[in-house]
Amino acid sequence: MSFLSETLSRVKPSPTIAVTNKAAELKAAGKDVIGLGAGEPDFDTPENIKAAGIRAIEEGKTKYTAVDGIPELKKAICAKFKRDNGLDYTPAQVSVSSGGKQVLFNALVATLNPGDEVIIPAPYWVSYPDMVLLAGGTPVAIEGTLENAFKITAEQLEAEITPKTKWLIFNSPSNPTGAGYSKSELKALTDVLMKHPHVWVMTDDMYEHLAFDGFEFCTPAEIEPGLYDRTLTVNGVSKAYAMTGWRIGYAAGPVELIAAMRKVQSQSTSNPCSISQYAAVEALNGPHDFIAENNKAFVRRRNLVVEMLNAAEGIKCPTPEGAFYVYPDIAGCLGKTSAGGAKIETDEDFATALLEETGVAVVFGAAFGLSPNFRVSYATSDETLKEACTRIQNFCAGLK
Repeated sequence: MSFLSETLSRVKPSPTIAVTNKAAELKAAGKDVIGLGAGEPDFDTPENIKAAGIRAIEEGKTKYTAVDGIPELKKAICAKFKRDNGLDYTPAQVSVSSGGKQVLFNALVATLNPGDEVIIPAPYWVSYPDMVLLAGGTPVAIEGTLENAFKITAEQLEAEITPKTKWLIFNSPSNPTGAGYSKSELKALTDVLMKHPHVWVMTDDMYEHLAFDGFEFCTPAEIEPGLYDRTLTVNGVSKAYAMTGWRIGYAAGPVELIAAMRKVQSQSTSNPCSISQYAAVEALNGPHDFIAENNKAFVRRRNLVVEMLNAAEGIKCPTPEGAFYVYPDIAGCLGKTSAGGAKIETDEDFATALLEETGVAVVFGAAFGLSPNFRVSYATSDETLKEACTRIQNFCAGLK
């Protein structure tokens, strides 16, 4: 009998972290590797935010805090939701954790029973289904299509809801596709949810501020106020504020749910890093002009990558509305053999051969629940992206 828990056998390690680690290992071994696997802005944390963290250290704000966030940060989060989303929350409705991932995990652990189903549009962030499994639930994927920019329809959502459905996990702009739901598209989904009062919404808005070409971000409780009492609105400072390593995520929702999440956190990690919390107060309350500047760079990089990947043989790459990912389709590359002799039957075969033969690290589509695709993170320099896309073009040209 295995010493390890049966629950653990149901989940797999994060493929995105695995790809990043593999690229780092090859680089350390002297290989010429370009890593396009990490979902992390290459910009530095803004100076005013770093200064707030340093100030917190110098002022001795290095002790334990309240389990799920300091009052100053909860107040700043309430102000953010009002300012950006028109949503009214009180500090008692707010939870702060060590990253958005912990917020989601706490909510799932606090609410799921065996047999409960969680609907997850695919392609999805790799951790959603595994967190559902760890919490004892059953993930139910709905596949978006290339033709619909990988977004699901109201009809698809309606067809998957059962009496066992407890949550819909929603993410826009999306990791891994960058696709964003328009107000009318989201309204169609919330209209379905209004017909099923037993289904709650967990919306991951982490890429809210990374929206391009006039795309207007919207969140479910904002579009349909009738969902306010059964929506957990999740966000964080990692992406827009270039604070990935600071590890601060937050959410707002019904008081009873937030209290349950606090209980989970009190018996796992307790409070998030005190220094990071004070830095996050400055991030939310301070100037935001740098976001628009960063977004100009993201748009330029996105356009470069989309153009170059669409010029590669066998690849189709839609232009996304936000985040910093593209999710090209490689159906035209399957059934072929690479210049190095690798048979390309799946997107995992493609990603493996691409890394081994060209040194470009991407994440294969099966990890995100939809194949045949791969994810590119374009949160790196223009020069790096040009070189990586040139290598991908050459790799595709060599497929026979």
